Amino acid sequence: MSEQPYKLGDLIIFRVTKYGYRPGPRATCIHPTPHGDAYTYQVDKFWIVAAVLDDGTLSLRTRRGKTHDIKADDPNLRHATWWERLRYSDRFPKAS
Repeated sequence: MSEQPYKLGDLIIFRVTKYGYRPGPRATCIHPTPHGDAYTYQVDKFWIVAAVLDDGTLSLRTRRGKTHDIKADDPNLRHATWWERLRYSDRFPKAS
């Protein structure tokens, strides 16, 4: 099954791996570090495609207006399902 291409305005989810002492309530895949002092964990970020660049990079916009340039073939990047678009509609930025 091939991944559909990203278009302007698509709602996407980007999974970020983080490191810290107190994972938040939305953290998943929580694992302690070898000595147990901290944790590595993943958090889903809910973004919108602001631009599709010629080199295959996507310019993604957060709810607060920050932008991130991510390659379209990044394994942590995926389209939001219809259920995620409905369930997490308040977490996605509004289309402009």
